[in-house]
Amino acid sequence: MNSIDIANLFGDSSLSMYFKPWVLQVFIVVLGVLLINFAFKIFLKKLAIRAEKTANPWDDSFIQAANKPFRVLIWIIGILFAAEIVASRSEAEIFRAIEPIRNVTIIATLSWFLIRFVKEFEKAYVHQQLQRGKSVDLTTTHALTKLVRASIFITAALVMMQTLGFSISGVLAFGGIGGIAVGFAAKDLLSNFFGGLMIYLDRPFQVGDWIRSPDKELEGTVEEIGWRQTRIRTFSKRPIYVPNSIFMNIIVENPSRMSHRRIYETIGIRYNDISVMDNIVNDVKEMLTNHDEIDTSQTMIVNFNEFNESSVDFFIYTFTKTTNWIKYHEVKQDVLLRVSDIIGKHGAEIAFPTRVLQIENENSSGLKPSNS
Repeated sequence: MNSIDIANLFGDSSLSMYFKPWVLQVFIVVLGVLLINFAFKIFLKKLAIRAEKTANPWDDSFIQAANKPFRVLIWIIGILFAAEIVASRSEAEIFRAIEPIRNVTIIATLSWFLIRFVKEFEKAYVHQQLQRGKSVDLTTTHALTKLVRASIFITAALVMMQTLGFSISGVLAFGGIGGIAVGFAAKDLLSNFFGGLMIYLDRPFQVGDWIRSPDKELEGTVEEIGWRQTRIRTFSKRPIYVPNSIFMNIIVENPSRMSHRRIYETIGIRYNDISVMDNIVNDVKEMLTNHDEIDTSQTMIVNFNEFNESSVDFFIYTFTKTTNWIKYHEVKQDVLLRVSDIIGKHGAEIAFPTRVLQIENENSSGLKPSNS
């Protein structure tokens, strides 16, 4: 029994539209898209299991990046194919847009896949290098991946415009003329962009560095370097967002790149102990020379320095091997306690502010008080 017989059986000619061949074709296309999408999902899962067993980051990145874009592409191609079946039975103007929509969609989806692939490869590469114990320059890595993603986006936009019938040469010419006006209108934005570019090229700091500026109230750890601004986390755990153009006009210190940390302390002993000053200074210098955490290849000075108001002072000027902030203070504590022991060993004491009050028995006239 065909569709016409079924329609006559029920006496409703409107039912015949539901049994036309093109309706069945659309249904088969949609069902096929569901099955293909499901099969593709299972296929990617199996590939992901195999890719995890390899040391190559390319395959893992490819599978992670392809998952969503290709599944969306399957749906879009299937829907447009079904739309072509309907278009063969209709004269509606809207169906003329099927071809350009398909071309633009394919280009956009492939661009989406490439951008995801670059991002996933960056994460996989950094993770792999860290697992192998190798250092990774995150600043340069982020900069390169951002440039690649921007190139993919711009290329895809130009290709889509060419596909839609626009002249790329005209667009580029308009961009050259309009770029002047945009440059004046977005001066600060461009200044921040070139500031970020200078950071990537000159590399005065990178992600993870501790930086500070004597020109600004700025100190903290660099968390992210973007094209417009840099995010810095202060030691109070508050984020600071600094426009990149600021770094072109200020002095930036990078303590993270210091080679040593300095111990510079002045210590005073009593005036009564000045006779053992030379012995104390010599013993302190010997102690620093034999200390495991003091770098003797750097400048080391221990000398009697000053007659102060309540003390005679000597100073210590030396450098630790470590640059770690916590370990540095542990080393400094150990050094100061050893200095205290040396002072005590010589029978001396560390001075503190004192005043001597002299009281005379005679009155101001020079006469002794009478007993009467």
